[in-house]
Amino acid sequence: MNSKYEPAFKPFTFPSGVEIKNRIVMAPMTNTAAYDNGEVSDEELAYYRARSGGVGTVITACTYVKRNGQGFPGEFGADSDELIPSLKRLATTIQEEGAKAILQIFHGGRMCPPELLPDGQPISPSAVAAERDDAMVPREMTPEEIAEMVQAFGETTRRAIEAGFDGVEIHGANTYLLQQFFSPHSNRRTDKWGGTLEKRLAFPLAVVEAVKKAVADHAEKPFIVGYRLSPEERENPGITMEDTLVLVDKLADQQLDYLHISVGAFWNGSIRDTNDKTSRVVMIQERVGDRVPVIGVGMLHTPEDVIAALDTGVPLIALGRALIMEPKWIQKVEKGQEETIRTTLPKEDQKELVLSDEMMEYYQSIPGWIPVV
Repeated sequence: MNSKYEPAFKPFTFPSGVEIKNRIVMAPMTNTAAYDNGEVSDEELAYYRARSGGVGTVITACTYVKRNGQGFPGEFGADSDELIPSLKRLATTIQEEGAKAILQIFHGGRMCPPELLPDGQPISPSAVAAERDDAMVPREMTPEEIAEMVQAFGETTRRAIEAGFDGVEIHGANTYLLQQFFSPHSNRRTDKWGGTLEKRLAFPLAVVEAVKKAVADHAEKPFIVGYRLSPEERENPGITMEDTLVLVDKLADQQLDYLHISVGAFWNGSIRDTNDKTSRVVMIQERVGDRVPVIGVGMLHTPEDVIAALDTGVPLIALGRALIMEPKWIQKVEKGQEETIRTTLPKEDQKELVLSDEMMEYYQSIPGWIPVV
């Protein structure tokens, strides 16, 4: 291996005590390959097996904590004890290849396609539709439903523990339910769950507390708890960077294992102010990186990209599209074969890439996301 890439291959120990073998994380990526009953499919297990041999840890695609939170077709579930055997198969598949397994837990809120929901009705903090074409007005959640939702995140964490996962990632990003509670666009409530910035923080922090309690009650060994967030929203009103710096300060007080910053590109500046070019990942690292580890992500493809990002002080880097196009990314860098890393998704390599027809169709359907050739 080229010596300049060695920093990416140093072991890392999370605050909880869990150690991973290197600084590279497989990012959570939807692949729409699960069975209709919420179980992980054989094709999905093969997909993870092919990509778990090099990275330090794998963060799975999101899994819904309640059936009315399914955000994607072919999304696997974790809302029932009946799904623990399915979850265990996934955790074991990842771990057998040498990576730690982190389950991303999620509810889509107002972003859930109605056709995927039992009653066809998305829910959210307030009855405010998303600013997108054909968005459905969600039903405002009752206080009782909010309490049940907090409990659902805790119960899903218990299932993750029983299934043998090494941790969970609370999905508070990408416009889904936790972000909807934090956002002044989607949360117009006037009770204890909304209104002021402090009250908009109440639901995300309650979920963190429920997850941590489940770990304290059920985990018999160190267990990772991370939180994923999106720094800004384009909408007005919407989440600003000033809001997010308050959020990350609060989260840094929670003894979490990491904050995972979901942005389009690691080096991107503000999506609200095009004159502000400062990387949002770097801003958060500088704000709380001495209190909680930060995972950076976004358009990092080459070993040079990863090293440049690590040089900012961010200790962990997540790769997404790079690992779809090249499952052996880590191994090729270790062997000094980085020039052979794929940078496109050749259809003729589908079998070698361990991608089902459904996965290829899904990735091809996202304009410009992966260069398919």
